[in-house]
Amino acid sequence: MATAARPHSSSGKRTASKERLFAWEGKDRSGKLVRGEMRAASALLVHSSLRRQGIGGLRIQQRRMPAGKRIRPRDIALFTRQMASMLKAGVPLLQAFDIVGSGHHNPRVSQLLLEIRSDVETGTSLSAAFRKHPLYFNALYCNLIEAGETAGILEALLDRLASYMEKTERIKLQIRSALMYPCTVLAVALVVVSVIMVWVIPAFKEVFSSFGADLPAPTLLVMAVSDTVVRWWWQLCAGLVATVYGLRLAWKRSERLQQHMDRLLLKLPLLGPLLQQSCVARWTRTLSTMFAAGVPLVEALGSVGGASGNHVYHSATQRIQQEVATGTSLSTAMGHTQVFPHMVLQMAAIGEESGTLDHMLGKAADYFEQEVDERVAGLSSLMEPLIIVFLGTLIGGIVVSMYLPIFKLGQVV
Repeated sequence: MATAARPHSSSGKRTASKERLFAWEGKDRSGKLVRGEMRAASALLVHSSLRRQGIGGLRIQQRRMPAGKRIRPRDIALFTRQMASMLKAGVPLLQAFDIVGSGHHNPRVSQLLLEIRSDVETGTSLSAAFRKHPLYFNALYCNLIEAGETAGILEALLDRLASYMEKTERIKLQIRSALMYPCTVLAVALVVVSVIMVWVIPAFKEVFSSFGADLPAPTLLVMAVSDTVVRWWWQLCAGLVATVYGLRLAWKRSERLQQHMDRLLLKLPLLGPLLQQSCVARWTRTLSTMFAAGVPLVEALGSVGGASGNHVYHSATQRIQQEVATGTSLSTAMGHTQVFPHMVLQMAAIGEESGTLDHMLGKAADYFEQEVDERVAGLSSLMEPLIIVFLGTLIGGIVVSMYLPIFKLGQVV
């Protein structure tokens, strides 16, 4: 099975927005039957492109374009790594876009790359083409690409940027993995407790009604909770859904709520230090990457705050940027915010004195990334016994409460 290269077009976004999927079948120069698929604006473009490749006797049929999955940061990281490898191998930029775009499994990514390629083909700089898609390429990404274009080291900057994105995604994945197990267990526990409250407890209640004796206080409490759940279950479910939806809506619209929650998360007993080390690792890694790329320090700080993923560090970075712009050293300005560990301040000061700021910040990022790895491993091992104790106390307490009347009856007998 063969797949022809995507036909080029100079009509920019207009052509890209009308892209369709075509299945074709024909014979190559040796008479061998070949088939494939191609994305293009029309069947005529598919026909002309295949004829230039020496394929004749064509039958072309339009197919429905698959919707594809949502474009995720790891898709952008993979694209960046592939582009860096292509350019290092000497592949021309436009041809690299064709190869990466046509070989991607997500049609939305292919569509995005086609639009960027069309802009670049019409004379737009690569960084400007990326800036037209801020949902997928943030200011940090675009600034580094622009620095690479200006200095003529685009392939090196893409390689550095790909490494940065891969490490950032790895940290995020580690934190999600650490939280996945407790969240899953708690969700299962909620289902089990709900089943007990709705079906099991009412059965015990019918048995206890024939005792004709006073029930223990724990049993009465569990039965009251069960009655409430059985009677008002739909209101409770609706209230839970409305609460979750309302919090999500408020989170998106209220920046003050986000700032408050970010400060609160950093103060949590077990999760707080992990999040702080993760933020510091991303902060130092981002600044090291941008400074090594030749981006001026004040300009680089404008993109670093958002990359940390926390409003506390974002606000601190804005204050650092203002102080550095007025002549304050980076390490001194960082110390004024009181959100960075002492080791980071010392390494930044050494880097400023020795002229190796990017190297020292990179070393700090390596250290805190390793700390995140170790803390995630420790947190995962600690979560299991804590969850077992919690579930044992919760479900065991319910079971004991329901068996207390039976024990009491046995003592009477």
